[in-house]
Amino acid sequence: MTYVNRLAIGIALTAIVLGLSRAHAQGPTKLAIVIFSPPSLGAFMPPVIKARKLDAANGLDISFQERTPDAYTAQFNSGEFKIGGSASLTTMGLADVRGVKVRYLFNLFDFWGAVVTSRPTIRSLKDLEGKQLAGARATTNYVMFEFFAKKLGVDVSKIQVVNTATPGLVGYALADRADAVQIWEPAYTLLLAKKPDIRTLDSGIDRVWKAFAGGNRIPYLGVGAHADWADQNPVLVTKLYATYKAAAEWIAKNPDEAAPLVAPGASAEDIRSMATLIRNNERLAMSLAAADDIRNEIEAVYKAGIDVGYFPSMPSNETIYGKPIR
Repeated sequence: MTYVNRLAIGIALTAIVLGLSRAHAQGPTKLAIVIFSPPSLGAFMPPVIKARKLDAANGLDISFQERTPDAYTAQFNSGEFKIGGSASLTTMGLADVRGVKVRYLFNLFDFWGAVVTSRPTIRSLKDLEGKQLAGARATTNYVMFEFFAKKLGVDVSKIQVVNTATPGLVGYALADRADAVQIWEPAYTLLLAKKPDIRTLDSGIDRVWKAFAGGNRIPYLGVGAHADWADQNPVLVTKLYATYKAAAEWIAKNPDEAAPLVAPGASAEDIRSMATLIRNNERLAMSLAAADDIRNEIEAVYKAGIDVGYFPSMPSNETIYGKPIR
């Protein structure tokens, strides 16, 4: 080997070492993600991600910032947070209609919701007319409740809604402070553990959606971002997807270990109930999917928003992130 060749190899190796050293010195990419306060689906995976260091394993250092639904929407839409981990489809679609350029990156959970009551006179959703219902009106879950109630012949304008943040829903139900409460997982499971005799009204989710959309899947909540951030950072989107995918897989395989992480401070009984919820997954509906892979299903949810008057016009197809992220 000639001196020139050895010199060239030496320079190349030095460049590689310097590049690796520089990358190591830079460390993981810091990301701030706004989420709903627990108990909520947006707050379900973050404690697992941090406890298992799944963000670090994918070159990220994520700071999860908890907010109420109203504050979440305001701070995400304003761009104070570029990434939202409680990105429900109706709030993303409404942001787009109002001129905020956003992308739904990937789905984490499909829809499931319920209305519960302790009042013996309330036997169906129709009986809610003229009654008081506690609900978090700023959430997609509440919008979808209105959709299903309307399809079952309920005049939702006759329901007196007491608006509250998601952490307050369990308290309303336990204290019987309203005639009924609109609620979903994981709060529903925590409520049943404390008040097993509370009744759940039939919302006709499966049959109504099948008739409306021709399918069974209802994409509901995932991770979204402002369009400028998503379009400029496809590598980070892929790393985010890998991080959440690792969390979803670990939770599904380790329900007993995951339960105390996703329900911090819960009682032993609550933790057992949470493990059962994870193991069954019917109501939890944890279902990771890239947005582009479920484009038709997302558009059906947008059409449901049109149906109940939540959207004044159909959200743009550009809200559905179309780049490969796997």
